Amino acid sequence: MLRLLLLCGALGCGANQAAPLTFTMLQRTHISKGNSVFWGNASLDGRLSHLLDGLNVTQVLPLEPPDVWARWQQDMTTYLYYFSQLVKLFSKERPFNYTQSLSCLLGCRLFPNGTAHSFYEVTLNGTAFLSFHVSNATWQRHWPGSGTLAAFAEKELMKYPKTTQDLQHFLNTNCVGILQAQSTWTEKQSSRSHTPLVTGLILGTFALLGMAVGIFLCTGGSC
Repeated sequence: MLRLLLLCGALGCGANQAAPLTFTMLQRTHISKGNSVFWGNASLDGRLSHLLDGLNVTQVLPLEPPDVWARWQQDMTTYLYYFSQLVKLFSKERPFNYTQSLSCLLGCRLFPNGTAHSFYEVTLNGTAFLSFHVSNATWQRHWPGSGTLAAFAEKELMKYPKTTQDLQHFLNTNCVGILQAQSTWTEKQSSRSHTPLVTGLILGTFALLGMAVGIFLCTGGSC
C-alpha cells in the first residue's frame, strides 16, 4: 500500500489533478391529475449556477447582468407556463389519474488531456427510458418489456432537428465551450458572460420536455 501511495504521489495522480471540469443540468417534471410540477438545477464545475423551482428560475452565480438575465428568466417562465397549460388541456381530453415523473440529466465533461464527453439521459418513473447518442444525434430506448412506450417516444424525438441536430450542437459545441472557457479564463476574465449558452441548454431541455407530452398521452391510451 505504501509503495502504491508513493508511486501515485510521484505520478501526480491525485483526485483533483485527474478530475474533469463538468457542466450538468438536472430537470424533473412531475405530472399528476393534469398538474405539472418542475424542479431542478444546473452546476458549472461543481458550483450551483441555476435553480428551478416550479415556474421560478433563479440565477445563483452572478454570470449575467440583472437586466439581461431578467429577459432569459421571463422566456423560461413563459415556456414552463405554456407547457403546464398544454398538459392540462391534454389531460381534459384524455384523463389519466396516475402519476408520471420524467427526469432529464444532461451535460458534458472536459478532461485534462483536452478530450470531452457529452451525455443526455432520460428516466421515467425512476427507470432508464431513453438516452441520446451525441456522436450521431440519435436516441436509444431502454424501457424494459415490450418497449411500445419508449419506441413511440424515440420515434417522435427523432422527427425534429430541435431534439437531434440542435441538441447535438448544444452538447458538443456550446456545453464543451463553456468548460473550455472555464479552464482558460482567469478569475477576472471569467466574469465574461456565458449564461446565454447555459440558458440555451436549459431551453433546449424544456423544448424536449414539450415532446414528452406525447409520452404521457401514450401511457394513457394507444400510441
